[in-house]
Amino acid sequence: MIDFEIPEDAKAVRNKVRTFVREECHPAEETCTAENFEETLAGLREKARGQGLWCPFVPTEYGGMGLGPLANALVQMELGESFLGALSLNTQGPDDATMLTLMEHGTNEQREKYLTPLLNGEKRICYSMTEKAAGADATGMQTSAVLDGDEWVLNGEKWFSSSADVADIAVVMAKTDPDAPRHEQYSTFIVELPNPGYQIIRNIDTMQPHTDLGLKLGASHSEIKIDNLRVPREAILGGRGQGFNMGQHRLAYGRLRHGMHNVAMAQRALDLAAEHVVQRETFGKRLADRQGVRWMLADCAAEIYKARLMLLHIAYKAEKGMDLRQENGIAKVFLANMVHQVVDTALQLHGALGYSHDTPLARWYVGIRSQRLVDGPDEVHRWRTGANVIKAFEKDGTTAAACGGELFE
Repeated sequence: MIDFEIPEDAKAVRNKVRTFVREECHPAEETCTAENFEETLAGLREKARGQGLWCPFVPTEYGGMGLGPLANALVQMELGESFLGALSLNTQGPDDATMLTLMEHGTNEQREKYLTPLLNGEKRICYSMTEKAAGADATGMQTSAVLDGDEWVLNGEKWFSSSADVADIAVVMAKTDPDAPRHEQYSTFIVELPNPGYQIIRNIDTMQPHTDLGLKLGASHSEIKIDNLRVPREAILGGRGQGFNMGQHRLAYGRLRHGMHNVAMAQRALDLAAEHVVQRETFGKRLADRQGVRWMLADCAAEIYKARLMLLHIAYKAEKGMDLRQENGIAKVFLANMVHQVVDTALQLHGALGYSHDTPLARWYVGIRSQRLVDGPDEVHRWRTGANVIKAFEKDGTTAAACGGELFE
């Protein structure tokens, strides 16, 4: 028997978070500005902590809620409804995935010095891996780290370091061992900011225009110059030569978190569309009663349904400690395209109102285009997924293992 029953404790925490988002975060969105952001966030965080809602996936011994993959997925699918949701519970990216890395790979001293203030919501952290010259190929990065006595000296450049201009700490990947095997050439360093060797050249202009509030939220992507950046020998995180492997582990969670938030945004967009079409009349008839409109809504419902099933299956595999890399790659691509389709449809159904900024749809639309690029572009994930299809066939004589076939074994 395949059981889709959600455990009562997971359902209870999901419902609690849903209520918090809709009763606290949604109203706060309406009045939140760059000028009152810190006060607004502090108030939300105080309420969240008062309800026991803090760092959902973080173990209880670190002060978090200790949720497993399934319960965390359910919670994240609620938090993504509001741009204040994840921040309110201190589970925002890019901080969340880096907290996981510090918990798993940091020394006791590193966890005390860097992880504790992150968990307390006192500091933020950014992750500087991507470079112009390397793009999606992380093994092509050229930033170097050379040992000079008791210090590492880093030189190079980084590109699209998200939230760097609100960060108090940076995690920087650099090449320490150019003669080692390709995936063992890189190490990761913890850098306290500000540091004269870590210079933010600019916040890169993108399709989504910068706003004062967006910058406060950490919605920037920075170009960084790393110029004779000196850090202590013990600043390496997770061991020399382990930067690439740790980075992939970190990105794996980030991809899932993006997907969970995409489901929440898509659901809210469809809700807005449904609300609009039942109220809007054209030529004496509700939009909701027109066949073409219902087909549009049906397509959105199908995409969201598939998205939820994907995430629940991945959460199940994570709970069981199973290998979920293939499903993760498939879901990353699907969820990024799903949210684009649903938000685009919701915007279309609103007509000129959707194109305006009187609803959040236009803002969401330009923001979600990045989902098909961040944490690896669609094409890289599809290439890897396709390679695994061939690998499964050559091993088993069938491609089933690469497309969820173990569900039916």
